[in-house]
Amino acid sequence: MPEISRFFGIIIAMYYNEHNPPHFHAKYQEDEAQFNINTLEIIKGKLPSRAKALVLEWAADHRKELLENWELASRLNKLHSIDPLK
Repeated sequence: MPEISRFFGIIIAMYYNEHNPPHFHAKYQEDEAQFNINTLEIIKGKLPSRAKALVLEWAADHRKELLENWELASRLNKLHSIDPLK
């Protein structure tokens, strides 16, 4: 699972050659969720409400970079790190 960002104990990752829709994975402690990049809705899994709010804030600020990484992953290219939430 290529990690692309980490903040406040939350790990953000994206897998290579994944299924549509474009999405990323967020893991916090024992919970994990997949977020649709375009809508920022959870498409699978769950996160505690505070962790979910932090992920949504971060993803809204980095949507363009997430989509660029999705394209890289679909071509099996190295992913770029994305700045953490501050």
